[in-house]
Amino acid sequence: MRRLRTLLSCLSVSALSAGLVGIGGGDALAAPLSPSSSPSSSGFGKPLPAQVAAPYVESWTGESPADLAAASGNKYLTLAFLQTAAPGSCTAYWNGDTTQPISKAAFGRDIATLQARGGNAIPSFGGWSADTTGTELADSCTSVDAIAAVYRSLVTTYGITRIDLDVEGDSIDNAAGIDRRNKAIAKVQRWAERAGRTVQFSYTLPTSTKGLEANGLAVLRNAVDNGARVDVVNLMTFDYYDGATHDMAADTVTAAEGLQAQLAALYPKKSSARLWHMIGVIEMPGIDDYGPEETFTVENAAAVEKWAEARRINTLSFWALQRDNGGCPGTGGSDSCSGIAQDTWAFSHTFERFTSGGHG
Repeated sequence: MRRLRTLLSCLSVSALSAGLVGIGGGDALAAPLSPSSSPSSSGFGKPLPAQVAAPYVESWTGESPADLAAASGNKYLTLAFLQTAAPGSCTAYWNGDTTQPISKAAFGRDIATLQARGGNAIPSFGGWSADTTGTELADSCTSVDAIAAVYRSLVTTYGITRIDLDVEGDSIDNAAGIDRRNKAIAKVQRWAERAGRTVQFSYTLPTSTKGLEANGLAVLRNAVDNGARVDVVNLMTFDYYDGATHDMAADTVTAAEGLQAQLAALYPKKSSARLWHMIGVIEMPGIDDYGPEETFTVENAAAVEKWAEARRINTLSFWALQRDNGGCPGTGGSDSCSGIAQDTWAFSHTFERFTSGGHG
């Protein structure tokens, strides 16, 4: 996301002196699954619903994602973010914090709790800070095998079934990083097929009101060239910064319509319905970073949810769960409130009916 540049940049900069050693090469990708990493009858290892609401959680705040999910009524969460602690590293940490590696000690209990409730988490790589400081994994690490090993470690450690890749800022123009990332996706997908695993990948990309810009489209074109399956393309339908006053719900629709046409050109053999089902949208509740001209209201959320169900898109999300309250009327771009008058968890409750077509 484009939020929290200052905080996340501080987290990254504070870790620059760590001098971390990267993960090893591709042999790990061929390792057999251990019994403890086999899918169970809980949400561990289960595919996500065909339609899922999964708001982002700012995972650096010290709050329990599972507790936030219970309070807000969410079953599925997108956990932001994973990145390296320093450019050149191949080791990913939650928020680039070396005390929070990919391990059950870091968010393992929260993710297991979500799964026990029938939900799951979607770990997300990147975000504005990582994408502008060289600490997004595929920008930082020059080994495709090592990048793939990190992705695989999330699957085997937490039993998650989707990984989100937030590519913006400098990362969206880093051709070498884009190519490495897509090659790693393809490698993990081949491993998952052999291992009998479900692993989806979503790309989260900035958008105009008419669809992806050329650089975002190039990310997807490179995925096609590398044989990497992109399961979902999430549009960040906020922070347009174009000087216009926006009807944020209407602009979500036109952005998604533009993306659907772009996907049709990339995937000419896919049906219109299948292309719509590759689309996700991410809103920003209330007043976004640009200001009052870009205000997403609870009424907008209801309209988007109704449209998303009718179109049978894949994912509804928003940035971020900690903003889903009306604690700071008139304040734009806050980390912890929407800036509009609203009931607490109003956006969560509006979007939650989307999961499993309004039945989950």
